[in-house]
Amino acid sequence: MNEDDPINGLPIRQSIEDGVETFEATIEGETIRWDKGLTYSRHLQTDKLLGSQALISGKPDEMLFIIMHQTMELWIKLMMHEIREAMEALRADEIGKAGKTLDRVGTIMRHMIHSWEVLATLTPHDFLTFRGFLRKASGFQSHQYRELEFLLGLKRAELILVHDDNADAKTRLTDVLNASSLYDEVLQTLARAGHAIPDSHLKRNWAQPYESSEAVEQVWLSIYTDPGDHWDLYMLGEKVTALEYYFQEWRFKHMKTVSRVIGRKHGTGGSSGVNYLVKALDLSFFPELWAMRTNMTASREDGDYSECPNS
Repeated sequence: MNEDDPINGLPIRQSIEDGVETFEATIEGETIRWDKGLTYSRHLQTDKLLGSQALISGKPDEMLFIIMHQTMELWIKLMMHEIREAMEALRADEIGKAGKTLDRVGTIMRHMIHSWEVLATLTPHDFLTFRGFLRKASGFQSHQYRELEFLLGLKRAELILVHDDNADAKTRLTDVLNASSLYDEVLQTLARAGHAIPDSHLKRNWAQPYESSEAVEQVWLSIYTDPGDHWDLYMLGEKVTALEYYFQEWRFKHMKTVSRVIGRKHGTGGSSGVNYLVKALDLSFFPELWAMRTNMTASREDGDYSECPNS
């Protein structure tokens, strides 16, 4: 059965496939098909997504501010999904599969780093036209960001207080606080591979802040000293290190963007603004992976360095 499109006069062919009414038309030489089942907009919930920008000021630059932060929240949601997938792979000792997933997380982080450049086009004057309308709303209140920190291993229970009026967020954060982090699962993987991770770091209260261990540092040092003998774990260490490297770069770009837009003003949520973001640059998820680099020494297996052929 054919039916003409009332706007373009094109013939639309109809049929039933798998019990679903299906349509087909030839448009610019291409055969285009759709049905009354799943559509692009229903799958992606685009109507809901595109209708979620609730401007409160009527100022034109607020749209940029909202969409930039909404996209950040979406990327954080995807990162947490992927990190949990990597943790499941580690529990099954599928190190290669975990590494592939961690590579994806690193790529997402690099994208997020560059996205600050879009927000940095917001001039101080632009932001001040609507900043007052935000009242005490602040990125400090992002429960997803806090969950991401917990998931990576930076546990700070007192920060859940900010979400006391959001029962669902508070419950979710409390659950993640009391569960093992990505780094905890990495250490469990090292232990199952025969490395001497102390019990204090394998059987501990996950809700407590992670404390650096000299013994764990020595394990990483032994792996990095002989990467050929521990290639999978060596590459796992590098992929995990890359996450913190990119995360810190994201934090730095955040700090510089805030500095460019509001200078040294306090944050809308009461924090010290740029000064608070600078302090965050000293926070570490995987301390031993960074510390052991200082203690690494070069192998002399290729001979005496003084015997330089160009001397």
